[in-house]
Amino acid sequence: MTAPKTYDVRTHGCQMNVHDSERLAGLLETAGYVDLASVPEGVRPEVADVVVFNTCAVRENADNKLYGNLGQLRPAKTANPDLQIAVGGCMAQKDRDTIVTRAPWVDVVFGTHNIGSLPALLDRARHNKRAEVEILESLQTFPSTLPTRRDSAFAGWVSISVGCNNTCTFCIVPSLRGREQDRRPGEVLAEVEALVAQGVVEVTLLGQNVNTYGVEFGDRLAFGKLLRACGEVEGLERVRFTSPHPAAFTDDVIAAMAETPNVMPSLHMPLQSGSDRVLRAMRRSYRSARFLGILDAVRTAIPDAAITTDLIVGFPGETEQDFAETLRVVEAARFSSAFTFQYSIRPGTPAATMPDQLPKAVVQERFERLIELQERVSWAENRGIEGREVEVLVAPGEGRKDGATARLSGRARDNRLVHFAVPAGAERPRPGDVVTVGVTYGAPHHLVADSGVHGGTYAVRRTAGGDAWEALQGAAVPGKPAVSLGMPSVGVPPRPAVTVSACSA
Repeated sequence: MTAPKTYDVRTHGCQMNVHDSERLAGLLETAGYVDLASVPEGVRPEVADVVVFNTCAVRENADNKLYGNLGQLRPAKTANPDLQIAVGGCMAQKDRDTIVTRAPWVDVVFGTHNIGSLPALLDRARHNKRAEVEILESLQTFPSTLPTRRDSAFAGWVSISVGCNNTCTFCIVPSLRGREQDRRPGEVLAEVEALVAQGVVEVTLLGQNVNTYGVEFGDRLAFGKLLRACGEVEGLERVRFTSPHPAAFTDDVIAAMAETPNVMPSLHMPLQSGSDRVLRAMRRSYRSARFLGILDAVRTAIPDAAITTDLIVGFPGETEQDFAETLRVVEAARFSSAFTFQYSIRPGTPAATMPDQLPKAVVQERFERLIELQERVSWAENRGIEGREVEVLVAPGEGRKDGATARLSGRARDNRLVHFAVPAGAERPRPGDVVTVGVTYGAPHHLVADSGVHGGTYAVRRTAGGDAWEALQGAAVPGKPAVSLGMPSVGVPPRPAVTVSACSA
């Protein structure tokens, strides 16, 4: 009997790419491939029969990372010409034929709009013995219609839209993902309900700009309605979303967050810069006062909300005064954490040709100052939680040092990472279960909750998510669900305005 061919999907970039990789895995398994990780170690090949790179193009080093990884695979390809290498995602959409020119041992290049073509392209490349490049300019089938191999038994991603209508001068994503396209609310909720039926207790709604959801079908309040509708899904314990844009963030969404119990008290709100002059140059259609006003409104309605952000240091023309404004806003915002980036030129963006590109040394020095400030803020915010009880959704792999510290890890309702100790003789929770513990120490990037071992709070609540995880422990890859069929799309109907009843359909 011939052994099945193996695959290995390697993901770089955002949550969109992570979810797309789940679809790529589903497609490959539907085509008869098996996950390399499912092969027993003693007989597992060093390299899979098909290696897929799902790439990102947002940062400057994305190119170097991709071609470095491709270079590492070249000896394996030389030794085994039947090995197939595929490159997809944003870098493939951007570079197209350049990838095959720079790395002629690549077999398939596919874009962000045609991930469903991967199995056919692999077959075609194998048959024709040449590289196959297929890049579509626009989305033709919403990706949620594709088979999916989810990474988690108890948590799932749900795309509500793809693409972006903004024109930020530093960002290449709109040209690679296209203009925003929204799914119908009924289709989104049908997928959420299907996931819950499989044991999922936490769902994250995904969109390049979730709070403009509904613009395509004429309802600017659709996102808040969708959050409320998710609150009606029985068995769904946690709802998250990423990422909103400050310019489109409205009071109805804040109200929906505050009034819907399973919508979590966490918000990721990209600031990018605290300087109004730089925000204008970035074409970010809000200013620092507007941004801080949103945070005040969120905290008034949801006092325990944890707010995170994205920040760019060293945008072209940024002065020391501009940077001081960023420090001022970060100090005032009290972010629980921040993803901080040094500006890098992305060819094809307006910012790439702007004058006054900053020297690397200047950007690095400002970056270090910003990191130091945010570390102090994060640490102070986390120390303020000491002594409080938190509810943790247990997850495998969240704590890299769990083995050494004899702790388990997971996320609190506000999405903070929590490492907690299990008292001797106490029930040990499964991934997907919920544990209530008291915070004993707040570190800059996580919380420690050892209350149980000191005679304090420690309580385990078994959930459908834990049941789903446990049921999969005998699977080829323990904890990973089987491939699920894609969600059907209900035709291409006219785009009437969404009503509240449509959200609950």
